[in-house]
Amino acid sequence: MNTHATGTFDVTGWNDLATEEKPGATFGRARITKTFQGDLTGTSTTEILTVGTPDGPAAYVGVEHFEGTLNGRKGTFVLQHSAASHDGEQWMRWQIVPATGTGELTGLTGEGAIRVEDGHHYTLGYTLPEA
Repeated sequence: MNTHATGTFDVTGWNDLATEEKPGATFGRARITKTFQGDLTGTSTTEILTVGTPDGPAAYVGVEHFEGTLNGRKGTFVLQHSAASHDGEQWMRWQIVPATGTGELTGLTGEGAIRVEDGHHYTLGYTLPEA
């Protein structure tokens, strides 16, 4: 089954775990918690590695463990994040890590994007075996 999920999420917690200053860049590590609304309903925990420059955020990578429902199907799965910004333009992508779906989300694959504009918005194109 090929379909799309859309909605929003709220960042409910941000815990900086480490920071290291390097020439021209600051590296960081953080743990983030989120609550999802829309086609994804549930919570997640994300670990990210960030790099910032004197001009502001530059990039991050991360992994996120989601627990809840996707269009009414209950389970868990892992997302891999990659994002960057330059000259005011930003992109944030995520991909479902294959073989991480559990419960009714077993076999889930796909990818999507995050947009920050009046909150956090997500899209996720995915394939899920028939129930």
